[in-house]
Amino acid sequence: MNKFLIGTTYSLSHRFLFLLLTLVSASSFAVDQITPAQKLIRQMSEANHKLSYEGVFIYRRQGQMDTMRIIHRVDENGIQERIVSLTGFAREVIRDKNSVTCILPDDESVMVEKSAPGQFKISQLPEQINKVSEYYTFSIAGQDRVANRPTWVVDILPRDNYRYGYQLWIDLESKLLLKSELKNKEGTPLEQFFFAKIQIVDEIPDEWLKPEISGMGYTWHDNSSEDFPIHKGDVSWKATWMPDGFVMSDQEKQIVDESQMPVEHLMYSDGLAMVSVFVEKLDKPANIVTGASSMGGVNTFSKMTDSYLITAIGEVPQDTVKLFANSVVSNK
Repeated sequence: MNKFLIGTTYSLSHRFLFLLLTLVSASSFAVDQITPAQKLIRQMSEANHKLSYEGVFIYRRQGQMDTMRIIHRVDENGIQERIVSLTGFAREVIRDKNSVTCILPDDESVMVEKSAPGQFKISQLPEQINKVSEYYTFSIAGQDRVANRPTWVVDILPRDNYRYGYQLWIDLESKLLLKSELKNKEGTPLEQFFFAKIQIVDEIPDEWLKPEISGMGYTWHDNSSEDFPIHKGDVSWKATWMPDGFVMSDQEKQIVDESQMPVEHLMYSDGLAMVSVFVEKLDKPANIVTGASSMGGVNTFSKMTDSYLITAIGEVPQDTVKLFANSVVSNK
């Protein structure tokens, strides 16, 4: 698997956190058309775009647990975030409106990608709340306590087996998200994050957002520069099957650093879940491992079609990404 796909896999594995932490502003909601649960999600979105905070949270998946510190600043430049791993390998993720930088000392590598709209958030939800409600139910499950703060508990449940469900713990006072779980159809948590402590602050100094790891001597994979141009809409493959409600949200063709062969990237979303499909022509396909794999709630399925590697990846059940990958055909 090339570094471009590895970087995307890394982003998707952390996307569950960002997806729920950074819901876009819900100004397009009509108040008389939403349920109490949807109103809480709107308030959570607004809080995340107005409040600066720092805290420590636990991220758990597949029996693994990471403790991380997050610094979240909101100012005239928008949202800036820095996440630092406090256990295991020293890792950092720096995000602003222009780029996302993942510093990975265990690989001695740094990955930089453009911070595109919707990359780490449910960007379709406010504008398509009625449509999303056709495929998910929203309800308030009760109250609980997280990080010594009282919370509402909100359930988002899929109406079919092609998607996962979510459970959110929203702070009663600030309306910030304090805990979330991604769940399969049996209700078993696949990924979970929750704050151990959190502090809302008026100001965050620039120093708090600077990485502790310089990255000097590391291998840099910069997909944010013009050296690897992205051609929007210039793709020659498509998925011919997807669950009801999924549509193509974006498409691009990009030449990455390890090969001069372009990688086609197709993005599909139902407004809440997202599936990415990659198509790459390989010179030596005999050494490629195909089939299914998973990491927490992120499932992947790869197959070879002639000399092309087709990979579907997303926070949806394994059967869903397999059906996506098997349906991909050439437009030509």
